[in-house]
This record gives sequence, structure tokens and C-alpha cells, in this order.
Amino acid sequence: MGQVDDLPSLTAPEMIRILESKQVGRLFARRTARLGEAEAVVRPILDDVRKRGDRALIEYARRFDGFDGRSVRVPASELKAAVQKLSPEFHVAVETAAANIRAFASMQMPVAHMREMAPGLRLGQIVRPLDSVAAYIPAGRYPLPSTILMTVIPAQVAGVKSISICGSRPVPEVFGTARLLEVENVFQMGGAQAVAAFAFGTRTVPKADRIVGPGNIYVAAAKKLLAGQVGIDFVAGPTEILIIAAAGEPRFLAADMLAQAEHDVDASAILLTTSKRLAISVASEIETQLAGLPTAAVARKAIARNSAIVLTRSLAEAIELSNRFAPEHLSIAEESLLDRVTHAGSVFVGEYSPEAAGDYASGPNHVLPTGGAARLRGGLSVMDYVKVISVQQLDRGALQRLAPAITTMARAEGLEAHARSVEVRVNEP
Repeated sequence: MGQVDDLPSLTAPEMIRILESKQVGRLFARRTARLGEAEAVVRPILDDVRKRGDRALIEYARRFDGFDGRSVRVPASELKAAVQKLSPEFHVAVETAAANIRAFASMQMPVAHMREMAPGLRLGQIVRPLDSVAAYIPAGRYPLPSTILMTVIPAQVAGVKSISICGSRPVPEVFGTARLLEVENVFQMGGAQAVAAFAFGTRTVPKADRIVGPGNIYVAAAKKLLAGQVGIDFVAGPTEILIIAAAGEPRFLAADMLAQAEHDVDASAILLTTSKRLAISVASEIETQLAGLPTAAVARKAIARNSAIVLTRSLAEAIELSNRFAPEHLSIAEESLLDRVTHAGSVFVGEYSPEAAGDYASGPNHVLPTGGAARLRGGLSVMDYVKVISVQQLDRGALQRLAPAITTMARAEGLEAHARSVEVRVNEP
């Protein structure tokens, strides 16, 4: 195969690159989020909110978000008023999406059980929700009411009693969706100061056991610094999609890549294909669709800077590259490929399973690991809101059978009292 870069119609710097698989090194290196710089910025903010609570929180909200109220808590009357501004179509959309998200979260819910594993040895687990969680709802370029559905509904399914959300802009769709889900703790705040408020608690803002939801680099830095002080889902970076397609409709593939690219100038959209003809067709279609896209100013930069179409020698090589990249979103043509997928945040199978379906209404969560974190975990789920607590119950006979193993290992570790705590129960007086 010759150098694809020689194609004269695809050399304009603002267009998507077509690369060979051996050229993916820099592409797969990902744009490193400047977390170190962001941490230096947010560290004093976190400390200030910890020390001064609401006073510091209000000051930062006014400085960074143009907040002009006396309290960051959004009153119930404002949430009710927001619902009245929602269109009937939006109501229906929320109901449809909420039903599917709730059903999927219920399917994921772990089950409590006790089983007799051997005579006199009963083992099992109990499942308990966290007491309090908080969801960060982005409100920058695009306010995201869908993220309320994705973060709140699994918490409700888990049985969390105190659920809070925050967003820095008073957007009717955000506040109205919160009201439709019966969320009472809604706060108009954003940035590192909001993360700090949930981590430490203030007189106005309840302390959370876990903070979830995506945000900008400062939110990510704040979550990273406070991990341990409070539970977090993961440190999120720029959004990404990887598509594997040997054939397909170029319009669909281009549309999926642009749907990801319009999020942010740092977003990435990568197509892996064995077909040079498909690569050229998709590249051309991306240009066609960009011409009429309202978000083209953002999408074009993401396409040019961070995205590419990669020609692979085989489908097997495409799968290997995908697993190496560990994408946030992975789109594949056939269910048969699932067995070979080892690292991905969420997988979309078939040409009628666009990533946008998962963003809004199909059911699985859209809060997903980025930047390679899909090597370690999947997306946000009901499991992030519960504790699975192990239970064990032994009778005298079961303990007696296990005693030699227990006491031998305890004494090998130099823990004599451990051994004696068993022997005092099973040895005859």
C-alpha cells in the first residue's frame, strides 16, 4: 500500500487526515490535558472553600459565573417555573429516556443473597446505597440536561437518599429536568468551587460521599485532588469515538464522527477501515456535512487537530488498535466482533446504533471513561452508588474444618492472636 498522504484531494490542512496504521503513534498519544497547571489553579480554591464554606463559594460563583444571588441553592419555586417553560416534546423526550435509563440501571443492580457453600459455611452479600451523592452537570458551551438523567436515575435506582446536582447556568431544561426527576437539592454553581463544596460540605451544600459527572479541566483537576476526601467516578478528559468499519454508508459514518467532534475542539473521532475507497468517501462526506453544520466552527477544529481515518491491513489489526486505544465510545459493524473487544467505555453495534442514541435515550450511561481509562473500568452505573458488603456465617464444625488453614497462615504471618481466636473456639477445654 502506498503512502495515503500522497492523495492530492486530501492534503488541505483543515481536512481530516487519512493515515496508514503504522502512523497512529502520535494520534493515539492523545492530547494530554494540562492537569498539572489546572491543579495549581484550583488547589487554593479548594482550600478556601474548605475553610470559609459558603462565603468563599458565593465569591467564586460571582467571580467566575456571574452569579448575582444570595444563595447558590435553587428554590423550589424556580424549579417549578422552569418546568412550565419546557415544551411538550421535551417532556416526552425526558419520559422516554428516563424509562430506558431506569430499566437499564435496574438490570445492573446487584442482588443480595446468602448461600450455603459447604456444611455449616454460609456466604453471601448485602447491598447498601451510599448516603449522599452529587452530580456535576456541565453548563459551558452546551448545557446538558441529559447528564441529569444519566447521573440521577441510577442513584435513585440504587436507593440513595440524598441526591444533589449543580450547574452554573440557570437553564430551564436543566432546572426543569431536575424538577421532573424530583431532585430537591439543586445548586447554581460550577467549577472547582462546586466540587469543593460537595467534597467538604457547607452550611448550604450537603457533603457528598461521591461526586460524579463530567466537567472541564478545572473540574477534572479538582476531582483528582479531592479523590480520597470524597469518592469520584473518574477524571474525565476530552470526549472520543473510535469506529471500526470495513464497509458501510459514508453519510452515517461521517455523521457519527461529526457528532463527537462538535462537543469540543479537543474531541477526537477516529475511523479504522480496511477500505481505501470508504476512507476517501467518508472524508469527502465529512466536508459536505460540515458545510451545513451550525457547530462547524468547533467540529472542524476537532476534526483537523485530533481526528483521522486510519487504513488498517485487516479487521484483526483494527480490533488490536482499538483495544490499544481503549476508546470512550466504540462503534462496530457486527455483534460477532464483541468477543474480541477488551477495552471500551461503551460499544455501539450496527449502523442503526449511533453514539447519539446512547447519549440520550437508549438506556446505558453516557458518563464514560476517556483518555484510556476504559482499560480500567466501564461507564458510570448503578454500581457507583452502592456498596456490596460481604457476609459470612460459620458454625463450629465449619470453623473446625478451616482451623488448620487459618492458624497455619496466621502464625506464618506472625499473628498469634489471630490463630488463638480460632483455637479458643474449636479446641476442647
